[in-house]
Amino acid sequence: MIDLHSHTTASDGQHPPEELLALASAAGVTVLAVTDHDTVAGLGAATEAARARGMELVPGIELSAFVLGRECHILGHFLRPDDPDISQFADKLRTEREQRMEQMVEKMRKLGFPVRMEDVYAIAEKGHLGRPHLARALVEKGWCVDTKEAFDRFLGDGRPAWVDRYRLDGADAIQLIRNAGGTATLAHPGTSKMNRMEIQTLAKAGLNGLEVHHSDHNPSVREKYLALAKEFDLVPTSGSDFHGEKVAPGRHLGTASMAPELFAKLRARATARTL
Repeated sequence: MIDLHSHTTASDGQHPPEELLALASAAGVTVLAVTDHDTVAGLGAATEAARARGMELVPGIELSAFVLGRECHILGHFLRPDDPDISQFADKLRTEREQRMEQMVEKMRKLGFPVRMEDVYAIAEKGHLGRPHLARALVEKGWCVDTKEAFDRFLGDGRPAWVDRYRLDGADAIQLIRNAGGTATLAHPGTSKMNRMEIQTLAKAGLNGLEVHHSDHNPSVREKYLALAKEFDLVPTSGSDFHGEKVAPGRHLGTASMAPELFAKLRARATARTL
């Protein structure tokens, strides 16, 4: 079973790398990509944990970017974790995420919810700060029933405590991944509501894959994006986008697997650096 989208505590996942790999193994996953948001900090521990369990670990990342004004997420697979440009970018984003979180916490306080940065750090530990950490803090304080309510009421785009993020262009995100030896795949195009023109623009910029089979995609959505993958010669990939039950309830490791021949095709595009 091949799952090319998962997260650890290095970003906004619930489980540290060792626990994530144990859960993946128990679910029957044999190949797992760890694709934390804007960081590769968890890949060292994940690689060791995968090796101990006889699994293949695909080193990855998930970059938040924009194409034609719409936010999109670009997955990098097979990249070099020690690439200096990736490391420099991750450091930059860590600082930006901390500043953004401070602004969101202040907005929550002005709304009458006295959450503190210490509460967010207690959940994030050493991970890159993200909205899911603040959402979990609001749930733990009893101000929201679950993280979905936290996003719907306060943290979602345009909501009262939302703060805009650093805007990385989609083409630049693809180039950053490609320069690190990886392949670039557009994550969850259905949930991001990506249209044909936006996907075509990314394809022209060097996109390699399209995450057709995602936990949140129903059959009709998968059919739609499978057709677009064929049209633009993108490898259709699969990923559970697993974060853990406390962060993203209902997503389970291994629920979106892909055929070995498609995985080999994606890997070949990294090896051959085909654009």
